[in-house]
Amino acid sequence: MNVDGKKYRTIWLSEDGSAVEIIDQTKFPYAFEIARLETMEDAAHAIRVMQVRGAPLIGATAAYGVALAMRADPSDAALHEACSALLQTRPTAVNLHWALDKARKSLIQIAPDSRAQAAFALANEICDEDIAINMAIGMHGMELIVEIAKTKREGEPVNILTHCNAGWLATVDWGTATAPVYMSHDSGIAVHVWVDETRPRNQGAFLTAWELGHHGVPHTVIVDNAGGHLMQHGEVDMVIVGTDRTTATGDVCNKIGTYLKALAAKDNGVPFYVALPSPTIDFSLSDGVREIPIEERGGEEVSRMTGRSQNGAIETIDIVAEGSDVGNPAFDVTPARLVTGLITERGVLAANRQAIAGAFPERVKASA
Repeated sequence: MNVDGKKYRTIWLSEDGSAVEIIDQTKFPYAFEIARLETMEDAAHAIRVMQVRGAPLIGATAAYGVALAMRADPSDAALHEACSALLQTRPTAVNLHWALDKARKSLIQIAPDSRAQAAFALANEICDEDIAINMAIGMHGMELIVEIAKTKREGEPVNILTHCNAGWLATVDWGTATAPVYMSHDSGIAVHVWVDETRPRNQGAFLTAWELGHHGVPHTVIVDNAGGHLMQHGEVDMVIVGTDRTTATGDVCNKIGTYLKALAAKDNGVPFYVALPSPTIDFSLSDGVREIPIEERGGEEVSRMTGRSQNGAIETIDIVAEGSDVGNPAFDVTPARLVTGLITERGVLAANRQAIAGAFPERVKASA
């Protein structure tokens, strides 16, 4: 994607090959800064504190983390230690598990003196694959937008509501939920995006709005609880969200608040789509509500808020009454019965075991 006329991925190998570079997402929307990851510990820290976030990008960063570890020590012990340490950084996003499992199985078969080079090549491959997958998701999702556009009056936009950030900042490039939006916009189809602010980390207001704005896509930031109201008044044509983990039966785990959007969409007859790359499907799980681990993050994310003051300073303030306990579950699960369709790189699928297994038989076989 383009930032002020320059093309970026969210993660890449530095020109001299000495480090991995990332866009530091903790600085948005007030600054665009590049951070360097020089060690496996740097990569783990970047995932843990959400300098990088979004399931596909977390997986790519973990793969580079393994490569950095292999450059420092290519032994079997170091490989297992790196994969174990990186696995502990974020418990919900299945792409993390997928990337580390792929790295471990591949690299353990390679002689230690060749592991670092192979590990960097594997990380690059994972990044390129993510981009190809997201482009395919965009093409399939655009077909849905085109069909809705046909029902609109001339010049009237297709109104799409999204939650959290499933844009190019959550992937290596293009995004998942936003890929159909960008492709439609670039093709001349009028689109408008309702952007949930997505408390408590404000990924919608900080990240989705930032990237849509830099790409020139019309959008409006709304509070998280406005979506149902807009649907009741016919101002939402479709919902497209991303996911951090989806079960073999089509249950979808995504940023907290997604479930409420799905309920509102169901009640108002608004199609609710989930855009996901196949590595996000966890074929070992059948019941998302009971089986997917939900990350509980620190209460300070809820009780404090960071913003720019009128004098231009970036400040963090307390917003919750002193002495109150604060809970912060980071994700919720939307049951498959509320999902209109899954937009994958192999087409739009029904959210059920048969459709998912039929589209990805090799993944089912590998998980058996």
